[in-house]
Amino acid sequence: MRGNREAPSRREQARRDSREAPNRRERARRDNRGAPRRVGPRALCAALLLAWLCGCGADAASSQRRSVVLVAKSTETEFWLSAFAGARAAATEYNLELTIDGPETEEDYETQNRMIAQAVEAGAEAIVFSAIDYEKNAAAIDAAAQKGVRIVSIDSGVGSDQVSAYIGTDNYAAGRMAAQAALERVGGPLHVGVINYDESSANGQERERGAVDSLNESGRAQVTAVVNTLTDAEMARADAAALLLAHPEINVLMAFNEPTSVGAAQAVRDLGLSDSVFFVGFDSNVVTIDGLQDGCVDALIVQNPYAMGYLGVESAYKLLVGQGGELEPVVDTSTQIIDRENFFTMDGQKALFAFDRYQN
Repeated sequence: MRGNREAPSRREQARRDSREAPNRRERARRDNRGAPRRVGPRALCAALLLAWLCGCGADAASSQRRSVVLVAKSTETEFWLSAFAGARAAATEYNLELTIDGPETEEDYETQNRMIAQAVEAGAEAIVFSAIDYEKNAAAIDAAAQKGVRIVSIDSGVGSDQVSAYIGTDNYAAGRMAAQAALERVGGPLHVGVINYDESSANGQERERGAVDSLNESGRAQVTAVVNTLTDAEMARADAAALLLAHPEINVLMAFNEPTSVGAAQAVRDLGLSDSVFFVGFDSNVVTIDGLQDGCVDALIVQNPYAMGYLGVESAYKLLVGQGGELEPVVDTSTQIIDRENFFTMDGQKALFAFDRYQN
């Protein structure tokens, strides 16, 4: 390489130096033979001070890791696994100590409240939170904030004015998107059945409100029946089947989160109604993705849970290091319609398989 070539005179000088070096080393050994090596007091003090500072630096680096707790609505669904992947990525990037917790079911707001209190007791400096119950989780969040804990809300809001930022889907707009998916793909009158989850969950109710408003505005759709079920696929399956059997006129079915969508899709398949019922679900799950291909699912409203987790933890970090002024109070993460037309496109695959992509 040109940059490493030496001029001939430099190479010759190097050779001479290498030939003379043994003679110089031998003279130095003779001159210093028997003389003990001494370290001056200043050098000794400097060495001790350097060792002490290195030790303090290691302790400081450790103590500077800020503590963030993410309390989710669940820890089992693919939606939340993707959100956790995003949260962990942000924690790694910002050198945060991240703890992830959540109840076994998405109805258990009381366990969420206990988890919030435990996080405060354990020294959490910030909590990233998705509320099961908009009202009944509020007092626990207020109590945490009174202890100085910073609060970021993701996915589902909570009725507290102590929240510094909300990051998630515009749920009303997502509900309208679900309605539009049916209105644009189904001709004639629409008789709509709705499978929703906990009535106290803000995001589910906002999605339903958006869908109903859009359907009513169309002038050719009406909501035949609404069923609120547990956030459990098997329960949603049974309730959706009962709804479809009780109302055979239903030609459009909607479900507003991952477990209810899985159950509703299975009910449509079980009853052999794939050709007569247009089903719109939410989120990405192996069952609903298969349903898009076999026909029991016609469209999915796919959110971006990875972004919710990542931006939630990143926002917590910014609050803790004095950069809270940079935060927007509301951040709308991306949402899109996936159907059989765009299923195999690059954007469709990225949306449906975001968790697999981020894990690999």
